[in-house]
Amino acid sequence: MDGAAGKEPDRSPNGRDRLRGWGGITAMAVMCAVAVSLVVSPLSRDASRPGDGSKDTAGAPAPAAVSGKAADCTDPEASLPASAADGPAIDAIKQRGRLVVGVDQNSYRWGYRRADGRLEGFDIDLARAVAGDILGDEDAIIFRAIPTNQRIPALENGTVDLVVRTMTINCARIKQVAFSTAYFQTGQQVLAPKDSAITGYNKTLAGRRVCSAEGSTAYEALEKKSYGAVFKDEGDGGPEDRDRLTVPNQLDCLVRLQLGEVDAVVTDAALAAGQAAQDPAIELKGGKPFTTEFYGVAAKLGNEDLVRRVNKVLDSYRRGPWTAAYTKWLEADLPGIPGPPEPKYRNG
Repeated sequence: MDGAAGKEPDRSPNGRDRLRGWGGITAMAVMCAVAVSLVVSPLSRDASRPGDGSKDTAGAPAPAAVSGKAADCTDPEASLPASAADGPAIDAIKQRGRLVVGVDQNSYRWGYRRADGRLEGFDIDLARAVAGDILGDEDAIIFRAIPTNQRIPALENGTVDLVVRTMTINCARIKQVAFSTAYFQTGQQVLAPKDSAITGYNKTLAGRRVCSAEGSTAYEALEKKSYGAVFKDEGDGGPEDRDRLTVPNQLDCLVRLQLGEVDAVVTDAALAAGQAAQDPAIELKGGKPFTTEFYGVAAKLGNEDLVRRVNKVLDSYRRGPWTAAYTKWLEADLPGIPGPPEPKYRNG
């Protein structure tokens, strides 16, 4: 522990003293709400929408070979040109009558459940727009809540048709899934208590316990350069040794932070801003993100007709609905974003 910290919150195992210094009732209420949401089945459907009892198997054609683009990876954000043409994946969705989408249910403003159980947020609006274009009805959709580390497996095993879940496009992932063009720009940032001596992604992380989600770009960033932070779980004994620093769901890190089990979180700035909005005792550190990343809609490799169709939707979405969704969900916590990123396309 940094001897100069002075004001660091208590790190007692039970976390009660920490919580008293973390906004009292507000922080406890947030922690309890998150804890309840985490016990929901990770592959649940949105029961607040009509038709959720319908057949919902998201079968898809076998994936094609990995493209040369994935192997070369000079521009991972470049996607297939937009098209309204149907194909095997679109036909399967139309035959089923529902689009099955993997989303988050715990990320404030992006994909989260209200008290009445309804899912809403920026990603949810985008998913509905895709369903509306393919099926003519934005309610013709089944949401499956999936943890961070199950986004790719859910596509590979056909549990979902698409993942719309703050998923960063990068070189490693385009070998596993097919991405749309980018719909949001973000980057990694540090989240910590306001009274922490941690000032950002720098040497003040040395010796501190830092939480990130398994399979996330935050974890990859820490692997490349940790500044001496403790970010890997050690041991595999009892449950107390597991998932303390590297967790299945990114929002689990917020709970760890509130309990005093970790000292900081590294995550997308877009997600961190929502978490800071939930708890006034924490804040983003370092002023601005230390990486540049882009979110994309992910589909199973080989489902090129579906990727092209999503890109068609995004072409229209950027010309109005994107700004409306940003204003509604994100502007209060992420001000100053002028608009969506420009799409990049590749030949094919």
